[in-house]
Amino acid sequence: MENVAIARVLAEIGDLLEIRGDNPFKVRAYRNASQVVRDCGERVASLSAADLRGLPGIGKDIATRVTELIETGGSTFHRELAAEFPAGLLDVLRLQGVGPKTTALLYKELRIGSVDELKLALDSGSVRGVKGMGPGKEAALRKAIEDHQAFAGRYLASEVWQQAHALITHLRTVCPDATFDLVGSLRRGAETCGDLDVLATGAGPEVMEHFVAFGRVERVLGQGPTKSSVRLGKGLQADLRLVPPASRGAALQYFTGSKAHNIELRDRAVRLGLKLNEYGLFRLEDDIRIAGDSEANIYEALGLPWIAPELREQRGEFEAARDGRLPALVERDDLRGDLHCHTTATDGKDTIRAMALAARDAGLSYLAITDHSQALAMANGLDEDRALAHAARVRAIGDEIDGITLLAGIECDIRADGTMDLADDCLAQLDVVIASVHSALSQEPERMTERVLRALECPYVDVLGHPTGRMLLRREASGLDVEAVIAQAARLGVALEINGQPHRRDLHDGHARLARDRGVKIVLSSDAHAVAGFEHLHWATFTARRAWLTPQDVLTCLPLVALRSALRRHRSHA
Repeated sequence: MENVAIARVLAEIGDLLEIRGDNPFKVRAYRNASQVVRDCGERVASLSAADLRGLPGIGKDIATRVTELIETGGSTFHRELAAEFPAGLLDVLRLQGVGPKTTALLYKELRIGSVDELKLALDSGSVRGVKGMGPGKEAALRKAIEDHQAFAGRYLASEVWQQAHALITHLRTVCPDATFDLVGSLRRGAETCGDLDVLATGAGPEVMEHFVAFGRVERVLGQGPTKSSVRLGKGLQADLRLVPPASRGAALQYFTGSKAHNIELRDRAVRLGLKLNEYGLFRLEDDIRIAGDSEANIYEALGLPWIAPELREQRGEFEAARDGRLPALVERDDLRGDLHCHTTATDGKDTIRAMALAARDAGLSYLAITDHSQALAMANGLDEDRALAHAARVRAIGDEIDGITLLAGIECDIRADGTMDLADDCLAQLDVVIASVHSALSQEPERMTERVLRALECPYVDVLGHPTGRMLLRREASGLDVEAVIAQAARLGVALEINGQPHRRDLHDGHARLARDRGVKIVLSSDAHAVAGFEHLHWATFTARRAWLTPQDVLTCLPLVALRSALRRHRSHA
């Protein structure tokens, strides 16, 4: 079980305890433990009992809860707490901007136990009769419900991945000789998923018993000898299909999708006198199977090279395969460095040294420390004097660490009028500058676009960070005219970022592919705020692969010397 999944359960326990009106110190203990686990640089599931107890804030009782989570994938205490309340109350708690205090107040005063009940209470006017629920809070609740309904049934791919990892670890433990494959949108590297699909090969029907007995299963939706469905935490549906080895490749292809890709592939089979389904590739004339045990064999039998899952969206992959133009997609191991991370100097959780060592352990050879600028007051942003002093510390610490080079940078806010948050003479003394929008995201499209275009004119801006400001399943992208920004970036030599934070993945793949086509270079960044955050590079890589990017399209695949010369500040002064 990964740290983020353990941390989520501990945080929910704290929230449920607060809703119940439990001891505030106990509530705080679970929340603190959640933060400690989330930010731990080591995999908590791999720690010994003594090392687990040695983590700050992890006492005997919480250590017992964590151990149960690791061993079973679930928590009896969490399930018992949740059972004390209506099943929909956690959905209210998860609404954007609705914390445990508001949830507890609404439940206590109006017995609101679901999002639907909250909507009815708002429509009837009863919410405004509750003390502390003024017009502003009422409007915020309505907006939160609208966003919830717009994103209902979707989950961040990272959340599904965590559930999938725990599930497959459980299944491999009880069925060690079987092969388990993730399929569906998760395998294609999508940003969000509607469910979790797993294939099992080489197992007996008993695998279904082990599947429905998984510790995180909240409800069994159906169970059979070859397919079973369950409901996991947060309402995520997981399906397990048992397939014979001779059909594994066909099932992988079929259940990976996308639907549009599969339709084209099946049509191609028919044109060749063949029939393709989840069981294999068959001749129409006599129903003899000619392929099915591997995906590569199926594509080969259809006259095509194997097509990477991330490209299977019917966006030109068949034409590229036919003409021998499929790209050699960028891989996580191609990345040499990361140009975006934060430390305790602003809103990060770990020190410069800790972040540098974690980046080195992640296989990187250079790392830019890019803490926030002064406009982001809530993050303790740096003014000019602090930024330059911080840069000196970064360089000094970098000189002390072998195996990785530290670059002194900044994530500099783009103000509402398009000016940069720090003076040019400060930015000029840094190694790399990322310009980002963090405020006034609701500006009209024309004004937002003019704002960003003006910021890119600053000769010391090397990278535009998370350009559209979206937050997946939380906040829509700003009204930015991305095509205009891409044109400006191409003209000035500014790189665009694919931010790997799972709730950002911004730019999205369509815009990243357009940028590449227009000659703009891309950087893949973690935006890590703790040592565990370098895992975000995997999600940035998924987006880059869906954008058809190769290592040649990505600046952070370059060795350091080449990276330095490719940054805009050096190109513009050439």
